[in-house]
Amino acid sequence: MHRTPKNDFLYGDRIRAGGRFCVKDQPVQIKVTDRRSAAGKILREAVLVAAAGVVFAFAANQVSPRGLSLARNYFPTGTPEAAPASAVANPPEAVPGAQAAVIASPAPPAAPKQPQELPVVDRLRAVELFHNSHLKAGAIVFIDARDEEHYLGGHIPGAYEFDPYHPEKYFPAVLPVCRAAEQIVVYCNGGDCDDSKTAALLLRDVGIASRKMVIYGGGITEWTTNHQPVEVGARNSGNLSIAIQ
Repeated sequence: MHRTPKNDFLYGDRIRAGGRFCVKDQPVQIKVTDRRSAAGKILREAVLVAAAGVVFAFAANQVSPRGLSLARNYFPTGTPEAAPASAVANPPEAVPGAQAAVIASPAPPAAPKQPQELPVVDRLRAVELFHNSHLKAGAIVFIDARDEEHYLGGHIPGAYEFDPYHPEKYFPAVLPVCRAAEQIVVYCNGGDCDDSKTAALLLRDVGIASRKMVIYGGGITEWTTNHQPVEVGARNSGNLSIAIQ
């Protein structure tokens, strides 16, 4: 007969030996099984919590106005596509009212036209042109830009009177001659007198080519001082004289 040692008590298949409980013949197997069961339970709970979190996150993304679009590529690769040619060709149509704004924009003011400087000739060139004027009728024309009183008192022979302060009076006679001429010499008293330049600019403004006009800077004063012939009275009066200074 088997006897249980002292202090050992038998409870079914479990034996208490020295204050410790163990399963008869399988003490370790039961302990490992219990641990595996606990770990499996924890894993299942973690999976359930994660699944619930994913479901909640998707639901919140759909409800939120700032939610992410699942079909959108937030990390594109490569270069952006070029804008359509129509958008480049017609940029004002892209924004409503842009074309009207472009049309309404005022153009920048044009730069003021600067008066063209006319060439100035000296006395020797003026005398040369005067003598050449007799070689071909109407090819070289002299224009006297003084008033009528001074013109009648003595002018370069054959010169046409043209007072720039009363141009309408002289245009009918002067314009046809200037249009047909190859060279036009405009003079006044000379020195500080600018009436010759004023007369030349008036002629240019009504269509006479500026390339044909020159200014005799010395004027009638230099002409007579150097004993050149003058014509007294009206043009082609035949009253010629040489001033003696």
